[in-house]
Amino acid sequence: MIPVANPLAQTKRFEAEIFAAIERVVASGQYILGPEVEHLEAEFAAFTGTGYAVGVANATDALAIALRALDIGPGDEVITVSMTAVATVAAIRMVGATPVLVDIEPDYYTIAPSAINAAISNRTRAVIPVHLYGQPADLESIVDLCSRRGIPVIEDASQAHGAMISGKRVGGIGLIGVFSCYPTKNLGAIGDAGLITTNDPLLAQRLKRLRQYGWESRNWSTESGVNSRLDEIQAAILRVKLRSLVRDNAIRVQIAARYLREFSDLPISLPKVRSSVYHVWHLFVVRVSDRENLQRQLLRLGVSTAIHYPFPVHIQDAYRSHVVVPDLLKVTELYATSVLSIPMYPELSEEDVGTVITAIGRSLASYTD
Repeated sequence: MIPVANPLAQTKRFEAEIFAAIERVVASGQYILGPEVEHLEAEFAAFTGTGYAVGVANATDALAIALRALDIGPGDEVITVSMTAVATVAAIRMVGATPVLVDIEPDYYTIAPSAINAAISNRTRAVIPVHLYGQPADLESIVDLCSRRGIPVIEDASQAHGAMISGKRVGGIGLIGVFSCYPTKNLGAIGDAGLITTNDPLLAQRLKRLRQYGWESRNWSTESGVNSRLDEIQAAILRVKLRSLVRDNAIRVQIAARYLREFSDLPISLPKVRSSVYHVWHLFVVRVSDRENLQRQLLRLGVSTAIHYPFPVHIQDAYRSHVVVPDLLKVTELYATSVLSIPMYPELSEEDVGTVITAIGRSLASYTD
């Protein structure tokens, strides 16, 4: 069976380096916020072209800490999308703010700048564009719009490590960038991990305080913080994988190009790439009218699929009474019924890619004839 994502294959590819990194940490005796975290922060900041990176326990915490660093809380509104991993909205609720959920662009699946403009109120304190599936949002338009209103932009780049807009990597275009290093991500740990990026030195200092009890120095809290520290072992593993991220993203691009070419004549809606961006294809997501049937056919042929995401956040029980939806989310709700993720990861062999292509062609033919 060909999985949609395969973090084990990546772990095996880097096995010797990963075990050496783990042994280095174990032998060091420094297990919390030590040199591995410091080195990773410097290396990831250099990779993203930002001044600073801050390691935290996971990306949900990263978003919540970013919001707290901007003094966003109860009574404030934060604009984002419902077509996202629930963590984006959960983080807003964690700080007591109100998520305002708007629609996405039909071509690119990312937040629509026009929808942001229509949703801004006198309570809007931040906008969180999600670079979904590895495709950057229209950040230049969003930053321009928000800067004229004095509204900070927090990039949710959890699915877009290494993606670029006009040659500049995401995470350094808004005021703050947030990255997940969940195992399936383009840069994935072997467990939970997250990173926050910024070019603001004072903001970076506050982010570091907030991740550890608000400590300015050990045992002295200057403000109320949380406990969200990036583990030294995970940091060491991420350092190993970061060295191959550019190459691995390039392989994803090659696989995506083959999919786009081979599927061009099939009765399936293919993803589009925004001009002037570098899409890093965390996921390859198609749209198809009879999704469940296609999934069954592909499973029978040895190809796994997934849905990102079947339930928009605004319709879920935990959130429907705690979010603001200023307009109909027509594109979001339509796409939630038809999106389908097919296998995409750099360890896919050419033979596996060919198997996926053949299986999709056969499956579509079996119920469209």
